[in-house]
Amino acid sequence: MTATPPARSGIGTTRADDIGIDVDLDDGDLGGDGSPSLARNLLEWLAILVGALVVALLVTRFLVQAFFIPSLSMFPTLDENDRVLVNKLSYDLHEVNRGDVIVFERLANQGGDIKDLIKRVIAVGGDRIEAREGLVYVNDALIDEPYLASGVKTTNLDAQTVPPGHVFVMGDNRGDSRDSRFFGPLPEDLIIGRAFVKVWPVTELGLL
Repeated sequence: MTATPPARSGIGTTRADDIGIDVDLDDGDLGGDGSPSLARNLLEWLAILVGALVVALLVTRFLVQAFFIPSLSMFPTLDENDRVLVNKLSYDLHEVNRGDVIVFERLANQGGDIKDLIKRVIAVGGDRIEAREGLVYVNDALIDEPYLASGVKTTNLDAQTVPPGHVFVMGDNRGDSRDSRFFGPLPEDLIIGRAFVKVWPVTELGLL
């Protein structure tokens, strides 16, 4: 009598459930040709778009935001309808500096429809500022203002000391700017951020 040989566990006799492999051939994940289904692709793209939107919102809210220039008050540095990028974190990292171009919320006593304005910081808290014969002096020193158009004079600026926690701002177009000469020193907590680059028109792209 011939003995029956024991079964061998070769490749040909091994089953997926013998080695713990879970084979899931869900027809919903694959198309008829074995490719990912249209629904799955759409869900992936939707997730990407939602993620990109969230990142963009966070950047705009906390880091950088684009602003347009509503008037000629900063001419010739900025023209009407130019676009700038504003760094909202600048003054969380360092103090406001003289010469900075800043965007800030309109003061309640200013009136007008435009919510946010842009001007240049000329003096900071504790500085004494005044105009003499059309030129600006800060702490009795004549300041260099290369951003002004040739021949521009500064008027309506009596001697005064900027209070702590405030800045004195003026437009580069001194004859067509309603600024701290009219509404007084600006509280620093109204500053949105520092404008650091002009992005439109693209032919004039550059740092401020």
